[in-house]
Amino acid sequence: MELISIDFLIRILAAVILGFLIGLERELTNKYAGLRTHILVCLGACIFTIISIYGFPTFADGDNVIINQATGVRDTGRVAAQIVTGIGFIGAGTVLRHGPTIIGLTTAATLWISAAIGMTCGVGMYDVAVITTIISVAVLTIIRVFEKKFIPTSIKHNKRYKLSLYCSQDFINNIHNYLSDTVDNIEEFASKKLVENPGRVKVTSIFELYHKKTAKDIYDKLSEIYNPDSMTLQELND
Repeated sequence: MELISIDFLIRILAAVILGFLIGLERELTNKYAGLRTHILVCLGACIFTIISIYGFPTFADGDNVIINQATGVRDTGRVAAQIVTGIGFIGAGTVLRHGPTIIGLTTAATLWISAAIGMTCGVGMYDVAVITTIISVAVLTIIRVFEKKFIPTSIKHNKRYKLSLYCSQDFINNIHNYLSDTVDNIEEFASKKLVENPGRVKVTSIFELYHKKTAKDIYDKLSEIYNPDSMTLQELND
């Protein structure tokens, strides 16, 4: 019994340490989910995995098949499988939308990989857990340096957007002129009168941005000047 307790302790400590390493990078880059969040996610996934394997009463039947006393089925992955689904709720909390801009996707991914590392520790696969942690930290740090040094700014900011807004038909030309002066390449620009309200139109446009002016700047400016009934600005690039 003592050896089993030590084994569990090693798994738990491994999850805490590896979760710390993932969270440290997020903490140093001042992200919403830092050390504590990643440590707890990794630790929680480890504990749930241990519970899934060892926490339910089992017995051997006449054919020496280990099954669950309560359900008659031995499924060690049942609880652990829910970690994959449950971590999505936590990850979604780190993804924030401010106007057309979405941030936090990388942090959500690090929480997801932290849960995977915790599960790996929970089953005692320390080599896989350590290798995964090293690769994850390398991706978060080395790839960032690579992007800054070797990927041209024009390529990184070459993004396509689709604009849809409802406004007065008097603003059609003004909106087109604003986009012509602001964006780099207008692929499509169209307007359509609304049947239920002839004085209003739906304006749609697809354009590209190469420079550092953000989509949020365009979104805020259009909202401020033309006061549309509604507006969406969707990034078409993944």
